[in-house]
Amino acid sequence: MPVLAILFNAFVWGLSWVPFRQVGALGWHPLWTTAIVYLCIIAVVLVLRRGTLRGALGEPRLWWLGLAAGLTNAGFNWGVTQGDVLRVVLLFYLMPLWMVLLAWALLGERPTRAALARMALALAGVALVLKTPGSEWPLPASLPDWLGLGAGFGFALTNVFLRRAAHAPGEWRAMAMFVGCAGVSLGAALLLGGLAGPLPPPALTATLDWLPWVAMLAIGFAVANVALQYGAVRLAAGTVSVLLLSEVLFATVSSVAAGAAQLTPRVAAGGLLLMAAALWAAIARPPAPRDHEPLSAT
Repeated sequence: MPVLAILFNAFVWGLSWVPFRQVGALGWHPLWTTAIVYLCIIAVVLVLRRGTLRGALGEPRLWWLGLAAGLTNAGFNWGVTQGDVLRVVLLFYLMPLWMVLLAWALLGERPTRAALARMALALAGVALVLKTPGSEWPLPASLPDWLGLGAGFGFALTNVFLRRAAHAPGEWRAMAMFVGCAGVSLGAALLLGGLAGPLPPPALTATLDWLPWVAMLAIGFAVANVALQYGAVRLAAGTVSVLLLSEVLFATVSSVAAGAAQLTPRVAAGGLLLMAAALWAAIARPPAPRDHEPLSAT
């Protein structure tokens, strides 16, 4: 059951681009969609567990967790809606690089030789993914590419803040992430509308074609969050990380089959390097603490 729970979480995120694009075809911007989906989730959670919002807001460390989760969701959902789904998902999984840098900067964990080797492998993979025939340098050439990279950085940051907030109840952490996802997406939508022209909220009463897709996203994200927490506490962290990589498989098969991504030999080679770096990071044993180092960095 824990394995199936983690696979379900990966399945939801690997196919989340489908309802986002369906709602986008109705004129909804993905930022507004993300905000509304998470506001629905928050409303349901408040009905079932009223004290979770007060607990989440009362713990300052959870504010940073919510912000990081919000940046992750806003960037990822926007990216897979606007660009090549496979490229965005692969760039999102530049995790070994971000995690090494963030753990070094925020947790004081100096990178090992193996960690540096994984960083080099991941950088080689992302260079292949980003390099295009019309680009001299392997740099992000579009907004979706930047969003995929930014969302991956946000996801790594989310993992760091989850470690720092390990003392908080799971339902508080989940609520903080829900609030952050709704707040960041809503704020970004309002800011983008003010800077780049009108970005009006969707007309909820004009048609109900959006309702099944929004309900699917809200239920899927809520259950996926519960499934992740259920599986994560019953499996080794390395096992969870390996299972979560199946999101790339789900996203690849669905997007290529639907014509929402192009699996070129160059992108495939870069993706294999990125997945190899992520898999290596997932199964690697953490280094033993030195005598003069604390047993916990949090």
